Amino acid sequence: MQVFLQGKLLGIDPFVKQAGEGFADLAGRCLYASILAESVPRVLLDRLGLSRQLLGSSGAGQFLVVLTDESLPAAHEFLVDVTTKLQAATGGALRLAWAATENLGGWTDVRKRLQEGMARWRGLNALDAAAAFAPLTEAPEPPEYAQIFRDLPESLQLKWSGEGPFLLEAGGEALPLANHAALSEAGPGAAEPAEFAARAAGRPVWGVLRGDVDQFEARLRRCATIEEHLQVSMFYRQFFSGEVQVLCSQGEFWQKVTVLYTGGDDFAVAGAWDALLGFAREMERLFKMSAEEFLKDYAGPEGKTLSMAISLAPGDGASPVAVLSEAGQRLEVAKSAGRDLIDVFGRTLDWKNFTEAAEIRGMMTRLVEEFGCSPQFLGELGAFYRETDRVLQSKAARARQERPWRFHRRLTRVLESPVRQKEFQKARNALLAEFMGRRQGHVKLRPAGRVALEWARLAQEA
Repeated sequence: MQVFLQGKLLGIDPFVKQAGEGFADLAGRCLYASILAESVPRVLLDRLGLSRQLLGSSGAGQFLVVLTDESLPAAHEFLVDVTTKLQAATGGALRLAWAATENLGGWTDVRKRLQEGMARWRGLNALDAAAAFAPLTEAPEPPEYAQIFRDLPESLQLKWSGEGPFLLEAGGEALPLANHAALSEAGPGAAEPAEFAARAAGRPVWGVLRGDVDQFEARLRRCATIEEHLQVSMFYRQFFSGEVQVLCSQGEFWQKVTVLYTGGDDFAVAGAWDALLGFAREMERLFKMSAEEFLKDYAGPEGKTLSMAISLAPGDGASPVAVLSEAGQRLEVAKSAGRDLIDVFGRTLDWKNFTEAAEIRGMMTRLVEEFGCSPQFLGELGAFYRETDRVLQSKAARARQERPWRFHRRLTRVLESPVRQKEFQKARNALLAEFMGRRQGHVKLRPAGRVALEWARLAQEA
Protein backbone atom coordinates (compact mmCIF):
# COMPACT_ATOMS: atom_id res chain seq x y z
CA MET A 1 0.00 0.00 0.00
CA GLN A 2 1.22 3.51 -0.79
CA VAL A 3 2.06 5.74 2.16
CA PHE A 4 2.58 9.50 2.06
CA LEU A 5 5.24 10.83 4.42
CA GLN A 6 5.54 14.56 5.03
CA GLY A 7 8.54 16.02 6.82
CA LYS A 8 9.38 19.50 8.01
CA LEU A 9 12.62 21.03 9.26
CA LEU A 10 11.85 22.98 12.43
CA GLY A 11 13.76 25.87 13.97
CA ILE A 12 15.14 27.43 10.79
CA ASP A 13 14.49 31.05 11.81
CA PRO A 14 16.12 30.74 15.27
CA PHE A 15 19.01 28.84 13.71
CA VAL A 16 19.62 31.57 11.13
CA LYS A 17 19.36 34.30 13.76
CA GLN A 18 22.16 32.64 15.73
CA ALA A 19 24.57 33.79 13.02
CA GLY A 20 27.36 36.06 14.13
CA GLU A 21 28.20 39.46 12.72
CA GLY A 22 29.72 38.01 9.56
CA PHE A 23 27.68 37.97 6.36
CA ALA A 24 29.14 34.62 5.27
CA ASP A 25 27.91 32.97 8.48
CA LEU A 26 24.36 34.16 7.79
CA ALA A 27 24.47 33.08 4.15
CA GLY A 28 26.02 29.74 5.14
CA ARG A 29 23.27 28.98 7.64
CA CYS A 30 20.58 29.81 5.09
CA LEU A 31 22.28 27.54 2.57
CA TYR A 32 22.74 24.76 5.14
CA ALA A 33 19.01 24.66 5.94
CA SER A 34 18.18 24.60 2.23
CA ILE A 35 20.62 21.72 1.62
CA LEU A 36 19.09 19.68 4.46
CA ALA A 37 15.54 20.12 3.14
CA GLU A 38 16.60 18.91 -0.30
CA SER A 39 19.13 16.23 0.70
CA VAL A 40 17.37 14.35 3.53
CA PRO A 41 14.38 13.09 1.47
CA ARG A 42 16.68 12.04 -1.38
CA VAL A 43 18.98 10.09 0.93
CA LEU A 44 15.90 8.59 2.62
CA LEU A 45 14.71 7.13 -0.68
CA ASP A 46 18.22 5.88 -1.46
CA ARG A 47 18.49 4.14 1.94
CA LEU A 48 15.12 2.47 1.39
CA GLY A 49 16.07 1.36 -2.12
CA LEU A 50 13.24 3.36 -3.67
CA SER A 51 13.22 5.45 -6.83
CA ARG A 52 13.93 9.18 -6.67
CA GLN A 53 10.74 9.63 -8.70
CA LEU A 54 8.84 9.02 -5.46
CA LEU A 55 10.04 12.39 -4.19
CA GLY A 56 6.88 14.41 -4.55
CA SER A 57 8.06 17.86 -3.47
CA SER A 58 10.89 19.42 -1.49
CA GLY A 59 12.20 22.82 -0.50
CA ALA A 60 11.04 25.60 1.82
CA GLY A 61 12.17 23.46 4.76
CA GLN A 62 9.80 20.56 4.06
CA PHE A 63 9.30 17.57 1.79
CA LEU A 64 6.72 14.99 0.70
CA VAL A 65 7.64 11.45 -0.39
CA VAL A 66 5.70 8.34 -1.39
CA LEU A 67 6.70 5.12 0.39
CA THR A 68 5.43 1.58 0.78
CA ASP A 69 3.89 0.48 4.05
CA GLU A 70 6.68 -2.11 4.45
CA SER A 71 9.35 0.64 4.30
CA LEU A 72 7.70 2.89 6.89
CA PRO A 73 9.48 1.44 9.99
CA ALA A 74 12.87 1.85 8.30
CA ALA A 75 11.94 5.40 7.27
CA HIS A 76 11.00 6.21 10.85
CA GLU A 77 14.30 4.81 12.10
CA PHE A 78 16.26 6.88 9.57
CA LEU A 79 14.43 10.12 10.43
CA VAL A 80 14.91 9.53 14.16
CA ASP A 81 18.64 9.18 13.52
CA VAL A 82 18.65 12.34 11.39
CA THR A 83 16.87 14.53 13.92
CA THR A 84 18.86 13.14 16.88
CA LYS A 85 22.19 13.94 15.21
CA LEU A 86 20.89 17.24 13.86
CA GLN A 87 19.77 18.42 17.30
CA ALA A 88 23.10 17.46 18.81
CA ALA A 89 25.12 19.16 16.07
CA THR A 90 23.12 22.41 16.18
CA GLY A 91 22.67 22.63 19.92
CA GLY A 92 18.96 21.85 19.64
CA ALA A 93 18.27 24.57 17.08
CA LEU A 94 17.24 22.29 14.19
CA ARG A 95 15.12 19.15 14.28
CA LEU A 96 12.68 17.23 12.14
CA ALA A 97 8.97 16.57 12.50
CA TRP A 98 7.13 14.16 10.24
CA ALA A 99 3.84 12.36 9.75
CA ALA A 100 2.69 9.50 7.53
CA THR A 101 -0.66 8.21 6.34
CA GLU A 102 -1.98 5.66 3.87
CA ASN A 103 -3.14 6.70 0.43
CA LEU A 104 -6.78 6.08 1.21
CA GLY A 105 -9.63 8.39 0.26
CA GLY A 106 -9.40 11.66 -1.61
CA TRP A 107 -6.38 13.94 -1.43
CA THR A 108 -8.29 16.40 0.73
CA ASP A 109 -8.72 13.71 3.39
CA VAL A 110 -5.12 12.54 3.05
CA ARG A 111 -3.79 16.09 3.44
CA LYS A 112 -5.99 16.64 6.50
CA ARG A 113 -4.64 13.48 8.15
CA LEU A 114 -1.07 14.57 7.43
CA GLN A 115 -1.68 17.99 8.94
CA GLU A 116 -3.28 16.48 12.03
CA GLY A 117 -0.36 14.09 12.36
CA MET A 118 2.17 16.92 12.05
CA ALA A 119 0.34 18.95 14.69
CA ARG A 120 0.07 15.96 17.05
CA TRP A 121 3.64 14.75 16.77
CA ARG A 122 5.46 17.98 16.07
CA GLY A 123 6.98 18.10 19.54
CA LEU A 124 7.08 14.35 20.19
CA ASN A 125 8.64 12.56 17.25
CA ALA A 126 11.77 14.70 17.16
CA LEU A 127 13.43 12.02 19.31
CA ASP A 128 12.98 8.31 19.52
CA ALA A 129 10.83 7.39 22.52
CA ALA A 130 13.58 5.12 23.85
CA ALA A 131 16.02 8.06 23.95
CA ALA A 132 13.61 10.76 25.09
CA PHE A 133 14.81 10.58 28.70
CA ALA A 134 18.47 9.83 28.00
CA PRO A 135 21.00 12.10 29.75
CA LEU A 136 21.85 15.25 27.85
CA THR A 137 25.27 15.39 26.25
CA GLU A 138 27.40 18.48 26.04
CA ALA A 139 26.77 20.37 22.81
CA PRO A 140 29.79 20.29 20.47
CA GLU A 141 31.51 23.37 19.18
CA PRO A 142 29.28 24.72 16.37
CA PRO A 143 30.82 24.31 12.92
CA GLU A 144 31.75 27.26 10.75
CA TYR A 145 28.70 27.45 8.49
CA ALA A 146 30.36 30.24 6.56
CA GLN A 147 32.55 27.57 4.96
CA ILE A 148 29.54 26.06 3.17
CA PHE A 149 28.81 29.44 1.62
CA ARG A 150 32.46 29.97 0.65
CA ASP A 151 32.57 26.55 -1.05
CA LEU A 152 29.82 27.40 -3.55
CA PRO A 153 28.98 25.90 -6.00
CA GLU A 154 30.68 22.66 -4.85
CA SER A 155 28.64 22.67 -1.63
CA LEU A 156 25.47 22.07 -3.68
CA GLN A 157 26.68 18.49 -4.18
CA LEU A 158 26.69 17.77 -0.46
CA LYS A 159 24.33 15.11 0.87
CA TRP A 160 23.29 13.83 4.27
CA SER A 161 25.72 11.37 5.85
CA GLY A 162 25.26 11.87 9.60
CA GLU A 163 29.01 12.19 10.04
CA GLY A 164 31.40 15.10 10.39
CA PRO A 165 30.77 18.60 11.73
CA PHE A 166 28.10 19.36 9.12
CA LEU A 167 26.65 15.82 8.98
CA LEU A 168 27.12 16.05 5.21
CA GLU A 169 29.45 14.48 2.69
CA ALA A 170 30.43 15.23 -0.89
CA GLY A 171 28.91 13.29 -3.73
CA GLY A 172 25.73 12.98 -5.69
CA GLU A 173 23.99 15.33 -8.06
CA ALA A 174 23.83 19.08 -7.57
CA LEU A 175 20.79 20.12 -5.58
CA PRO A 176 18.26 22.41 -7.34
CA LEU A 177 19.06 25.59 -5.38
CA ALA A 178 19.81 29.11 -6.55
CA ASN A 179 23.40 29.79 -5.53
CA HIS A 180 24.61 33.04 -7.05
CA ALA A 181 27.18 35.02 -5.06
CA ALA A 182 28.63 38.34 -6.20
CA LEU A 183 32.42 38.09 -6.38
CA SER A 184 34.76 40.13 -4.25
CA GLU A 185 37.33 42.41 -5.85
CA ALA A 186 39.70 41.90 -2.93
CA GLY A 187 40.40 38.28 -3.89
CA PRO A 188 38.72 34.93 -4.45
CA GLY A 189 35.41 34.52 -2.68
CA ALA A 190 32.09 36.28 -2.29
CA ALA A 191 31.63 40.00 -1.78
CA GLU A 192 30.89 41.40 1.67
CA PRO A 193 28.07 43.91 2.40
CA ALA A 194 30.57 46.79 2.37
CA GLU A 195 31.38 45.90 -1.24
CA PHE A 196 27.69 45.81 -2.14
CA ALA A 197 27.35 49.30 -0.70
CA ALA A 198 30.39 50.59 -2.59
CA ARG A 199 28.94 49.32 -5.88
CA ALA A 200 25.61 51.11 -5.39
CA ALA A 201 24.78 54.15 -7.48
CA GLY A 202 24.61 57.20 -5.23
CA ARG A 203 24.72 56.66 -1.49
CA PRO A 204 26.78 53.58 -0.53
CA VAL A 205 24.08 51.47 1.14
CA TRP A 206 23.27 47.76 1.02
CA GLY A 207 20.15 45.90 2.07
CA VAL A 208 18.03 42.75 1.86
CA LEU A 209 15.05 42.00 -0.38
CA ARG A 210 12.58 39.32 0.69
CA GLY A 211 9.59 38.06 -1.27
CA ASP A 212 6.74 35.68 -0.43
CA VAL A 213 3.78 34.30 -2.39
CA ASP A 214 0.45 35.60 -1.09
CA GLN A 215 -1.89 32.96 0.34
CA PHE A 216 0.38 30.10 -0.67
CA GLU A 217 -1.06 27.63 1.86
CA ALA A 218 -4.59 28.51 0.74
CA ARG A 219 -3.62 27.68 -2.84
CA LEU A 220 -2.30 24.26 -1.77
CA ARG A 221 -5.46 23.59 0.23
CA ARG A 222 -7.53 24.15 -2.91
CA CYS A 223 -5.74 21.33 -4.72
CA ALA A 224 -8.22 18.49 -5.22
CA THR A 225 -5.75 15.72 -6.15
CA ILE A 226 -2.20 14.71 -5.28
CA GLU A 227 -1.20 15.33 -8.89
CA GLU A 228 -2.50 18.89 -8.71
CA HIS A 229 -0.74 19.43 -5.37
CA LEU A 230 2.58 18.27 -6.78
CA GLN A 231 2.24 20.32 -9.97
CA VAL A 232 1.53 23.51 -8.03
CA SER A 233 4.32 22.86 -5.52
CA MET A 234 6.84 22.17 -8.28
CA PHE A 235 5.81 25.30 -10.16
CA TYR A 236 6.66 27.58 -7.24
CA ARG A 237 9.89 25.82 -6.33
CA GLN A 238 11.19 25.76 -9.89
CA PHE A 239 10.18 29.37 -10.44
CA PHE A 240 12.12 30.73 -7.49
CA SER A 241 15.20 28.53 -7.85
CA GLY A 242 15.33 29.05 -11.62
CA GLU A 243 14.28 32.66 -12.14
CA VAL A 244 16.30 34.04 -9.22
CA GLN A 245 19.41 32.30 -10.54
CA VAL A 246 18.86 33.55 -14.10
CA LEU A 247 18.06 37.08 -12.95
CA CYS A 248 21.22 37.22 -10.82
CA SER A 249 23.30 36.36 -13.89
CA GLN A 250 22.20 39.51 -15.74
CA GLY A 251 24.67 42.35 -16.02
CA GLU A 252 22.92 44.83 -13.75
CA PHE A 253 22.70 42.31 -10.89
CA TRP A 254 25.48 39.75 -11.05
CA GLN A 255 28.07 41.85 -9.18
CA LYS A 256 25.56 43.60 -6.92
CA VAL A 257 23.38 40.77 -5.57
CA THR A 258 23.93 37.55 -3.58
CA VAL A 259 21.26 34.90 -3.00
CA LEU A 260 20.53 34.07 0.63
CA TYR A 261 17.88 31.43 -0.03
CA THR A 262 15.11 30.32 -2.36
CA GLY A 263 12.26 28.18 -1.07
CA GLY A 264 9.02 26.67 -2.19
CA ASP A 265 7.19 30.00 -1.98
CA ASP A 266 9.74 32.67 -1.04
CA PHE A 267 13.23 34.04 -1.59
CA ALA A 268 15.75 36.47 -0.11
CA VAL A 269 18.69 38.27 -1.71
CA ALA A 270 21.19 40.77 -0.34
CA GLY A 271 22.88 43.48 -2.36
CA ALA A 272 23.28 47.13 -3.28
CA TRP A 273 20.15 49.19 -2.66
CA ASP A 274 19.65 50.24 -6.28
CA ALA A 275 20.02 46.67 -7.53
CA LEU A 276 17.42 45.44 -5.04
CA LEU A 277 14.83 47.90 -6.37
CA GLY A 278 15.39 46.74 -9.93
CA PHE A 279 15.46 43.10 -8.83
CA ALA A 280 12.10 43.48 -7.11
CA ARG A 281 10.49 44.98 -10.24
CA GLU A 282 11.79 42.14 -12.43
CA MET A 283 10.74 39.41 -10.00
CA GLU A 284 7.22 40.83 -9.81
CA ARG A 285 6.99 41.03 -13.59
CA LEU A 286 8.28 37.49 -14.10
CA PHE A 287 6.08 36.02 -11.39
CA LYS A 288 2.96 37.72 -12.70
CA MET A 289 3.64 36.49 -16.22
CA SER A 290 4.40 32.92 -15.07
CA ALA A 291 1.48 32.69 -12.64
CA GLU A 292 -0.99 33.99 -15.21
CA GLU A 293 0.12 31.28 -17.60
CA PHE A 294 0.47 28.31 -15.23
CA LEU A 295 -2.42 29.10 -12.87
CA LYS A 296 -4.88 30.40 -15.46
CA ASP A 297 -7.14 27.36 -15.04
CA TYR A 298 -7.10 27.56 -11.24
CA ALA A 299 -9.97 29.52 -9.71
CA GLY A 300 -9.42 32.16 -7.05
CA PRO A 301 -6.66 34.72 -6.42
CA GLU A 302 -4.71 32.57 -3.94
CA GLY A 303 -1.06 32.08 -4.80
CA LYS A 304 -1.20 34.30 -7.89
CA THR A 305 0.48 37.39 -6.45
CA LEU A 306 3.84 38.13 -4.84
CA SER A 307 4.56 40.58 -2.02
CA MET A 308 8.03 41.88 -1.15
CA ALA A 309 9.89 44.11 1.26
CA ILE A 310 13.27 45.85 1.23
CA SER A 311 15.24 46.71 4.36
CA LEU A 312 18.33 48.90 4.10
CA ALA A 313 21.27 48.70 6.48
CA PRO A 314 21.13 51.68 8.87
CA GLY A 315 24.87 52.29 8.69
CA ASP A 316 28.36 50.85 8.38
CA GLY A 317 28.84 47.70 10.36
CA ALA A 318 25.13 46.89 10.56
CA SER A 319 24.37 43.31 11.52
CA PRO A 320 23.33 41.22 8.49
CA VAL A 321 21.00 39.21 10.74
CA ALA A 322 19.28 42.40 11.89
CA VAL A 323 18.82 43.62 8.31
CA LEU A 324 17.37 40.24 7.24
CA SER A 325 15.03 40.23 10.24
CA GLU A 326 13.90 43.78 9.53
CA ALA A 327 13.10 42.80 5.94
CA GLY A 328 11.01 39.91 7.28
CA GLN A 329 9.10 42.23 9.60
CA ARG A 330 8.46 44.72 6.80
CA LEU A 331 7.26 41.84 4.60
CA GLU A 332 4.74 40.87 7.29
CA VAL A 333 3.55 44.49 7.35
CA ALA A 334 3.01 44.42 3.59
CA LYS A 335 1.18 41.07 3.65
CA SER A 336 -1.04 42.15 6.52
CA ALA A 337 -2.09 45.21 4.49
CA GLY A 338 -3.26 43.12 1.54
CA ARG A 339 -1.68 41.25 -1.33
CA ASP A 340 0.51 42.09 -4.31
CA LEU A 341 2.32 44.84 -2.36
CA ILE A 342 5.87 45.98 -1.69
CA ASP A 343 7.19 47.70 1.43
CA VAL A 344 10.06 50.03 0.57
CA PHE A 345 11.54 53.03 2.44
CA GLY A 346 8.93 52.47 5.16
CA ARG A 347 5.98 52.79 2.76
CA THR A 348 3.69 50.04 1.49
CA LEU A 349 2.69 50.37 -2.17
CA ASP A 350 0.97 48.26 -4.75
CA TRP A 351 3.04 47.50 -7.83
CA LYS A 352 1.28 50.12 -9.94
CA ASN A 353 2.25 52.83 -7.46
CA PHE A 354 5.76 51.42 -7.28
CA THR A 355 6.03 51.88 -11.05
CA GLU A 356 4.74 55.45 -10.65
CA ALA A 357 7.38 56.04 -7.98
CA ALA A 358 10.07 54.95 -10.45
CA GLU A 359 8.71 57.40 -13.04
CA ILE A 360 8.57 60.28 -10.54
CA ARG A 361 12.11 59.48 -9.43
CA GLY A 362 13.13 59.73 -13.08
CA MET A 363 11.59 63.21 -13.26
CA MET A 364 13.54 64.30 -10.19
CA THR A 365 16.90 63.00 -11.36
CA ARG A 366 16.32 64.48 -14.82
CA LEU A 367 15.85 67.95 -13.31
CA VAL A 368 19.20 67.62 -11.54
CA GLU A 369 21.29 65.79 -14.13
CA GLU A 370 19.88 67.16 -17.39
CA PHE A 371 18.73 70.66 -16.48
CA GLY A 372 21.27 71.44 -13.78
CA CYS A 373 18.84 72.13 -10.93
CA SER A 374 20.24 72.19 -7.44
CA PRO A 375 19.71 68.91 -5.54
CA GLN A 376 18.55 71.21 -2.74
CA PHE A 377 14.97 70.86 -3.97
CA LEU A 378 14.99 67.22 -2.82
CA GLY A 379 15.72 68.47 0.66
CA GLU A 380 12.93 71.04 0.37
CA LEU A 381 10.44 68.30 -0.47
CA GLY A 382 11.82 66.11 2.28
CA ALA A 383 11.51 68.86 4.86
CA PHE A 384 7.92 69.50 3.81
CA TYR A 385 6.64 65.95 4.07
CA ARG A 386 8.43 65.41 7.36
CA GLU A 387 6.33 68.30 8.67
CA THR A 388 3.09 66.82 7.37
CA ASP A 389 3.96 63.38 8.76
CA ARG A 390 3.92 64.54 12.36
CA VAL A 391 0.93 63.45 14.37
CA LEU A 392 1.10 66.44 16.72
CA GLN A 393 2.14 69.40 14.62
CA SER A 394 3.42 72.63 16.05
CA LYS A 395 1.58 75.88 15.40
CA ALA A 396 4.30 76.99 12.99
CA ALA A 397 4.10 73.71 11.09
CA ARG A 398 0.34 74.01 10.73
CA ALA A 399 0.78 77.54 9.47
CA ARG A 400 3.22 76.34 6.79
CA GLN A 401 0.77 73.69 5.68
CA GLU A 402 -2.11 76.18 5.63
CA ARG A 403 -0.06 78.56 3.45
CA PRO A 404 1.06 76.28 0.60
CA TRP A 405 2.05 79.25 -1.57
CA ARG A 406 5.12 79.57 0.64
CA PHE A 407 6.04 76.04 -0.34
CA HIS A 408 5.44 76.90 -4.02
CA ARG A 409 7.68 79.98 -3.74
CA ARG A 410 10.40 78.15 -1.82
CA LEU A 411 10.43 75.26 -4.27
CA THR A 412 10.39 77.54 -7.32
CA ARG A 413 13.62 79.21 -6.13
CA VAL A 414 15.53 75.91 -6.23
CA LEU A 415 13.80 74.60 -9.35
CA GLU A 416 15.54 76.98 -11.73
CA SER A 417 17.53 76.09 -14.80
CA PRO A 418 19.51 78.35 -17.16
CA VAL A 419 19.12 76.02 -20.14
CA ARG A 420 16.29 74.77 -22.36
CA GLN A 421 13.64 76.72 -20.51
CA LYS A 422 10.69 75.35 -22.44
CA GLU A 423 11.58 71.70 -21.82
CA PHE A 424 12.56 72.50 -18.26
CA GLN A 425 9.23 74.17 -17.51
CA LYS A 426 7.39 71.16 -18.87
CA ALA A 427 9.42 68.74 -16.74
CA ARG A 428 9.08 70.90 -13.64
CA ASN A 429 5.31 71.29 -14.01
CA ALA A 430 4.93 67.54 -14.48
CA LEU A 431 6.83 66.94 -11.24
CA LEU A 432 4.86 69.53 -9.29
CA ALA A 433 1.60 68.04 -10.56
CA GLU A 434 2.53 64.76 -8.93
CA PHE A 435 2.63 66.47 -5.54
CA MET A 436 0.10 69.28 -5.85
CA GLY A 437 -2.64 67.52 -7.76
CA ARG A 438 -5.47 69.66 -9.08
CA ARG A 439 -6.01 71.47 -5.81
CA GLN A 440 -3.29 74.06 -5.75
CA GLY A 441 -4.39 75.24 -2.31
CA HIS A 442 -3.59 71.90 -0.70
CA VAL A 443 -0.20 70.22 -0.83
CA LYS A 444 0.04 66.53 0.01
CA LEU A 445 2.79 64.18 -1.00
CA ARG A 446 1.35 60.80 -2.03
CA PRO A 447 2.99 57.52 -0.88
CA ALA A 448 4.38 56.95 -4.38
CA GLY A 449 5.87 60.45 -4.34
CA ARG A 450 7.46 59.88 -0.95
CA VAL A 451 9.07 56.64 -2.11
CA ALA A 452 10.25 58.41 -5.29
CA LEU A 453 11.75 61.19 -3.20
CA GLU A 454 13.77 58.80 -1.00
CA TRP A 455 14.79 56.92 -4.14
CA ALA A 456 16.03 60.12 -5.80
CA ARG A 457 17.85 61.30 -2.69
CA LEU A 458 19.72 57.99 -2.40
CA ALA A 459 20.64 58.19 -6.09
CA GLN A 460 21.98 61.76 -5.77
CA GLU A 461 23.98 61.31 -2.58
CA ALA A 462 27.51 60.02 -2.99
